[in-house]
Amino acid sequence: MLNQRLQQKLLQKLSPQQIQLMKLLQVPTIALEQRIKQEIEENPALEEGAEENESDSEEFDDLDSDLNYEDESENKDNISAEINLSDYFEDDEIPSYKLAANNSSPDDDRKDIPYSGGISFQEILSAQLGMHYISEKEKAIAEIIIGNLDDAGYLQRELPALVNDLMFSYNIKTTISELEKILTIIQSFDPAGVGARNLRECLLLQLYRKDQTKTTIKQATITISKCFNEFTKKHYDKIAKKLGISEDDLKGVINEILKLNPKPGNSVLDGKKVSQMSIVPDFFVYNVDGKLELSLNSKNAPELRLSRTYTDMLQSYGSTKDKNDRKMKDAVAFVKQKMDSAKWFIDAVKQRQFTLYDTMEAIMKYQREFFETGEETKIKPMILKDIADMVRLDISTISRVVNSKYVQTEYGTSLLKTFFSESLSTDSGEEVSTIEVKNILQECISNEDKRKPITDDVLASILNEKGYNIARRTVAKYREQLDIPVARMRKEL
Repeated sequence: MLNQRLQQKLLQKLSPQQIQLMKLLQVPTIALEQRIKQEIEENPALEEGAEENESDSEEFDDLDSDLNYEDESENKDNISAEINLSDYFEDDEIPSYKLAANNSSPDDDRKDIPYSGGISFQEILSAQLGMHYISEKEKAIAEIIIGNLDDAGYLQRELPALVNDLMFSYNIKTTISELEKILTIIQSFDPAGVGARNLRECLLLQLYRKDQTKTTIKQATITISKCFNEFTKKHYDKIAKKLGISEDDLKGVINEILKLNPKPGNSVLDGKKVSQMSIVPDFFVYNVDGKLELSLNSKNAPELRLSRTYTDMLQSYGSTKDKNDRKMKDAVAFVKQKMDSAKWFIDAVKQRQFTLYDTMEAIMKYQREFFETGEETKIKPMILKDIADMVRLDISTISRVVNSKYVQTEYGTSLLKTFFSESLSTDSGEEVSTIEVKNILQECISNEDKRKPITDDVLASILNEKGYNIARRTVAKYREQLDIPVARMRKEL
């Protein structure tokens, strides 16, 4: 049964201004400039530069509140007396802003699609395909196979699946044997190893192009073809036994295999990649005569202002006689909406600046010993809640502030996230940062005998001897966070 009833609810919702501020907080300095340029392009009421008059913003607020409106729609009226509106409304055309449609929410993150420049990996292979005399059908099949190669140069699709695709999608009837013949042609292209279906085949394709009369090359080929599982698991003693060679000879075989490229496609792409942008610090911390001084990157505090032309439009509307003209009110509503949006953006940028400064100042005070000495062992255990309590902000806000932000000190440039770590108790009851434990792990592993790498159990014992209460599974977790493989995979001859 359907019925209607009134119901009151108390909800907490973020305003558009708060959402805009949250988005700006997580933007690093290197991307803030581009974000401001985008806003200036989209909003003609926003300009870059210092305010010509400090009271411009207050003048806009006073004007907005002083105007007397006859109805709700008149709450959006203002226009410049210097511009004759009748010149724009003599025809019956509907303003373009009324016809604009945008199905996305203003809260949605807009991510531009990057367009790659230069010649793609597939185009390089297609150019080599043109040098082979094959039929039009075989050429079409080869192009489709090249199109199915991933960035590493591997063919991930199974040949039976490709046969079906060619039949149903391209109306090309073929067989697996014909596909293998064409794939063999593609595997002869440069770089060596391209078109392989797995790592084993990729390495073999590269070895087959080397001089097989050399003993080391021949033994390396046998190792990959017959002892690939043992090679991946680093069971070197089993490989030496199967090949009947000494450990010194096996070392030469392994070195020859390590020279091969496991991802041949990337070797082409790496040469065409645009070099990454350098790190732009968001904060600067200086030690001046024993006193720490904090400053924001100047790009974090850009000078923005409201357009004087649009402000004059709002000022002059008070003396306009034709306030009830519908077309005029629609145009003025658009102008005022742009002015409000510009003012909100300026306020959000200023608030971003204050929030960044307060948060970094709290981090600097909490980690004062590190900023004074530069020693990582002086970093204290610190979590987001510690800083949130100091600046009286939400933990999510602090998380946005430290996201992708860098601070430059006299000891180098560091990511803010590196200052946050959990605590670990020692035998003496002292709370130390997990960063200190990770540094000890790295030092132990870097100094280990690679012929007999240290296991996680031994690492846990070493840390326990140093006074750190830590279990083997915790050692494994820290080792994985440092991208260090297990002991068996670190073994070398």
